[in-house]
Amino acid sequence: MQQGVGGGGAGWGQPGHHAAVPPQPPIPPAQGWPVPGPPAAPPQAPAPHASAPHAQAPHAPPYSPPPGAEATGHIPLPPAVAGTGGATLAVLLIGPAGAGKTTVARHWASTRPVPTAHVSLDDVREWVCSGFADPQAGWNDHSEAQYRLARRTCGFAARNFLANGISCILDDAVFPDRPVVGLGGWKRHVGPALLPVVLLPGLEIVLERNAARSGNRRLSDEEVARIHGRMAGWYGSGLPIIDNSDLDVEATSRALDEALARALATPGF
Repeated sequence: MQQGVGGGGAGWGQPGHHAAVPPQPPIPPAQGWPVPGPPAAPPQAPAPHASAPHAQAPHAPPYSPPPGAEATGHIPLPPAVAGTGGATLAVLLIGPAGAGKTTVARHWASTRPVPTAHVSLDDVREWVCSGFADPQAGWNDHSEAQYRLARRTCGFAARNFLANGISCILDDAVFPDRPVVGLGGWKRHVGPALLPVVLLPGLEIVLERNAARSGNRRLSDEEVARIHGRMAGWYGSGLPIIDNSDLDVEATSRALDEALARALATPGF
């Protein structure tokens, strides 16, 4: 049976007797594939036995930019991962009433590329429907006990999420002058790897945001100013502090992720 061009009878580039097929003119040397931007690859040598019917122009290898050169647009690049990326984290967002802790924590949790839960202390406190001890009605043993109970409940929830590979962010108004029941208590409830970050806008911003709140989460201006003043004690503590006076929720969330990334890169933080 006569073998046609491209058939399996003759080897690649081997000379043979093919009287039925007229000889082809020599094939000029192949040039590299055109690449936008960088210069083309150098010319390739002619294929051996180019006059044979089966000889083909050799394919130039895919273009690779030289070391240090910027890749051109036709080469797909891996997506850049900034901030905390896919790390499993336990985060405590600290700040006064009106700082935007709950809103920022919820936004940060909902926009991460990995499963992340948000546990709000105030939400957990309000699980108590009958007999709720509202601190605005007067701080007493009952309100203190319910705060402690809510913190322990949040800690249990956070540990359960982390044990199942889900990051967790909590928010609370933790005071620097109460380290045992404040930050120390949270680390006992959640674990020593807890990453605290302070959200502390200016007093005028906090007062304005608090005024827009409703229900038992709205505090008096005097109480807000007192809490804000105590929160200023976090300066000099070494904790990351974000002043989000001029930042919207999305920008504050990015600043939080960057602060956490820096904390993860700091040995012994």
